[in-house]
Amino acid sequence: MEKIKLTKHELKRHKENLRRYNRFLPTLVAKKQQLQREIVRVKGEMARLKRAEEQARDGMRPWASLLAEDVGLEEMITLKGIKRRWDNIAGVDIPLFRGAEIDVAEYDLLTTPLWVDSAVRVIGKMMEMAAEQAVLGEQLKLLSEELLITTQRVNLFEKVKIPEAIEAIRRITIHLGDQQTAAVVWAKMAKRKLEARSLCQ
Repeated sequence: MEKIKLTKHELKRHKENLRRYNRFLPTLVAKKQQLQREIVRVKGEMARLKRAEEQARDGMRPWASLLAEDVGLEEMITLKGIKRRWDNIAGVDIPLFRGAEIDVAEYDLLTTPLWVDSAVRVIGKMMEMAAEQAVLGEQLKLLSEELLITTQRVNLFEKVKIPEAIEAIRRITIHLGDQQTAAVVWAKMAKRKLEARSLCQ
C-alpha cells in the first residue's frame, strides 16, 4: 500500500477512487458471470458434438471392416475449409461455426462398392463435426482467457483497491478529526490564557 498523505485533498481523491471502484465492480462481476455462462454453453455444445460423433462411429461399426479395402476414400473426400462468422460476446470477439466446405470427388458408381456412398456421407458428417469442434475449441480458449483477465480485475477491485481506499479514508478521517479536536483544544487554551491576562491587568 502506498504512503498516505493525511490531507483533505488526499481524502477527496480516495473517496472519488472508492466511488469509481464501486461503480465499475458490478459491471466487471456481470461480465465475469456472462463469460462463465458462455463457457458452460460452449462446453455443453462440445459434449453434444462428442456424443453425436460417437453415435456416427457406432453407426459405422457394421461396415467398418470394409474400410480396410483400398478404394481411395482419402482422395474422394476432403475438407476444403471452415465457414465462420464473428460475434462479440461480453467484449470478446469469438468465431461462430457456419459450416464446413467438404469436397467430394466424383467416383464411378459401377466400379465402386455400394458401402462407399454411406462411408462418404458419414465421413463427411464427421469432418463437419470435427470442424465445428475446432471452432468451439477456439471459442473456449478466447472466452477462458478473457475470464481469467476479468477475474483478476474483479479480485483486484474486491481484495485490493476497495479495501485500500476504505482504509485510507478511515486513517485520513481519524487524522483530520484529531487535528480538528487539537485545534479546538488549543483555541480554548489560548482563550483562557487571554482571559487570564485580561483579568491580571
